[in-house]
Amino acid sequence: MSINDISYTTEEISKLLKISKLTVYDLIKKGEIISYRVGKQMRVDASDLEAYKNRTKGMQGLERDVLQLQHDSSDVVLTSPYSHTVRPIVITGQDISLDILAKYMEHKTPGVRPLRAYVGSLDSLISMYRGESDLVSTHLLDGDTGEYNLPFIRRVLVGSSYIVVNLLHRKAGLYVQQGNPFNLKSWQDLSTPKLRIVNREKGSGARVLLDEQLRLHGMTSEQLVGYDDEQSNHLGVAAKVSSGEADVGIGHAKAASIVGHVDFIPLIDERYDLVMLKKPKNIVWVQSVIQIIQSNEFKQELAGIHGYDLSQTGQILLET
Repeated sequence: MSINDISYTTEEISKLLKISKLTVYDLIKKGEIISYRVGKQMRVDASDLEAYKNRTKGMQGLERDVLQLQHDSSDVVLTSPYSHTVRPIVITGQDISLDILAKYMEHKTPGVRPLRAYVGSLDSLISMYRGESDLVSTHLLDGDTGEYNLPFIRRVLVGSSYIVVNLLHRKAGLYVQQGNPFNLKSWQDLSTPKLRIVNREKGSGARVLLDEQLRLHGMTSEQLVGYDDEQSNHLGVAAKVSSGEADVGIGHAKAASIVGHVDFIPLIDERYDLVMLKKPKNIVWVQSVIQIIQSNEFKQELAGIHGYDLSQTGQILLET
């Protein structure tokens, strides 16, 4: 097997380099180690790891040369070739609006390189707490208060300073087969006998929405046939219903229109927010992102997508 066929997880790299996983993530975020995602797992090719090690050795030699030059002559000034690297900004979430935002950031936010990670809402917040992501999207319903996102953000990002900005609102509800043969109209109808459901993975906003509605309406997951049948995105859920492999799924309207041959029953207005940490090194790009979201140019592009409510887009909902 050649070096081009080998890749490592972040845990394996931490053991190989004898550093913590947090340090590995920091090196990846700074762009010093090139990485990519396979599902939810970050991986690094062996060739990229070797390249990083060789650069590090070169930097150590350069540092020795600088010290010697500083000793020999106070007039010599050297600048490291790695002092002006572009910083990767990890953006989590699955909505197409995030891809549009990343495109705007590439053109309007100098010094950063947007990287997309397709991670669910709760997992996104946890990844931010761990220092693995920079800009996270979330649509998490707290059933007790009826509030979206803020209760979860406060619980997960304890001790952090952050800003929450609304990106958009969209309808969430049920995907059903064409013609709605089970005549589903409400969350309570999920208890219909012989109804087969297809679910989202743990940590996703749709999974939290389903679990909260089950709790609020006195139902249990054991009542649902197919509760453990999971898909990693809205399109996968809608496709399962469209093909007849399931009778119902939870998601937002956009996926139903993309997949086709599936009807959508809207049940709730979902608020889709962005969270960014307020750190000195983040100030410039965070301000740039807010300006992008509040711009007429960005809003006009989102307005062309069916199903988006932009009445609060760019509004700062919470700043700590």
